[in-house]
Amino acid sequence: MMFERYVRPVMGKIWSLEQQYQSWLDVELAVMEALAKEGKRKPELADQRPTQAEVERAKQNAQFNVDAIAELEKATHHDVVAFTRNVSESLGTERKWIHYGLTSTDVVDTAQALRLRAANQVILEDLTNYRDQLEKMVRQYKYTVMIGRTHGVQAEPTTFGLVLARYYQAAVRNIERFERVSQAMETGKLSGSVGTFANISPEVENDAMQTLKLMPQPVGSQVLPRDLHADYVSTIALVGTSLEELALEIRGLQRSEIHEVEEGFAPGQKGSSSMPHKRNPIGSENISGLSRILRGLMVPAYEDVPLWHERDISHSSVERMMLPEATATLDYMLVRMTRILERLQVFPERMLKNMDQTFGLIYSQRVMYALMDQGELSREAAYDLVQPLTAKAWDEQQQFRPLVEQSAAIREVLTETDIQEAFDYHWHLREVDAIYQRLGIA
Repeated sequence: MMFERYVRPVMGKIWSLEQQYQSWLDVELAVMEALAKEGKRKPELADQRPTQAEVERAKQNAQFNVDAIAELEKATHHDVVAFTRNVSESLGTERKWIHYGLTSTDVVDTAQALRLRAANQVILEDLTNYRDQLEKMVRQYKYTVMIGRTHGVQAEPTTFGLVLARYYQAAVRNIERFERVSQAMETGKLSGSVGTFANISPEVENDAMQTLKLMPQPVGSQVLPRDLHADYVSTIALVGTSLEELALEIRGLQRSEIHEVEEGFAPGQKGSSSMPHKRNPIGSENISGLSRILRGLMVPAYEDVPLWHERDISHSSVERMMLPEATATLDYMLVRMTRILERLQVFPERMLKNMDQTFGLIYSQRVMYALMDQGELSREAAYDLVQPLTAKAWDEQQQFRPLVEQSAAIREVLTETDIQEAFDYHWHLREVDAIYQRLGIA
């Protein structure tokens, strides 16, 4: 079901077979109690509903055995039937009310919502920790200047704090997204074989859902609508892809020729079986790989939406694998990425040094705008005046600023002070505070 290497114990427990049967039992007992309440509300049904004493005996005595259920399933070829028969063996006369008025998927879908709620709580905690770690680093590196890159090519100065701020803001959005789909998934249905409440009433469903702290689905068939699940898995895939976006940033910045950041490297850790010098961004690479798994799960999630009529079982095998894998993988990714950030080494001196790699060409736009602002040149004329100098600097591997200073056409417009200001990276930082205010980070 799940590859244990990427499953934390907390998620492994949620998706264990033991917890599956426990959640099924929780649903069965909640329905039994709701039936008893209906018997009290409606005296004419009292003889057709369990007593509160029977409910209490069931709560006290109901139990299941995983191995015994497995043996029963060999004969029944139906896991819910095997489960209810095993539970009934632990009860007295109250066994009559186990699974009363229900169809299998009433139990399975509603119990699945209970386990998803537990998984959602873990993931939301993970997301919060991840966001908080990013916020801490956004504050720490607010003015740590570095070169921004577009198309992999040096562009203009920015700060490492601003780079991280993009991922912080994505984390904020992802929390909002995940809260929305979590709430939508924490829903159940107890409306019977085709959704018509043939054997229990909507009031019983409402009471049981209140006990389970789930929302009843307004209308369904034999199953909950699977567009809910598709939306949920899509959101998980999007959160994972956001993590990959940051992982890719770290991988790029750790390249030897850039080396502005580096993942933590523990004493005794090995980066290669053949090359003793290697320190690879294996954590970020792991995140990139796992995000592909999450995106791949979107396909079966969408394939599960169209089912025959009131239900077929084609979705069941998919979800037994897909939902545990999606939630457990995202949980693992969030925790690992947070740890990567906590241990990330940042090299501000290297960031400054790398800004000089392109001979000052990163200030070409500032020179162009200085010409426009100080003179009467059009944008096109200023661009065409600067570009040949940038080409000469790049092709001949020489500094851009002396070429600007030696250009008669430019010196007719710009003073030495103008040129000096154009080549000052602090210009690019002047709105950092305003951007942080927009983020809500002082």
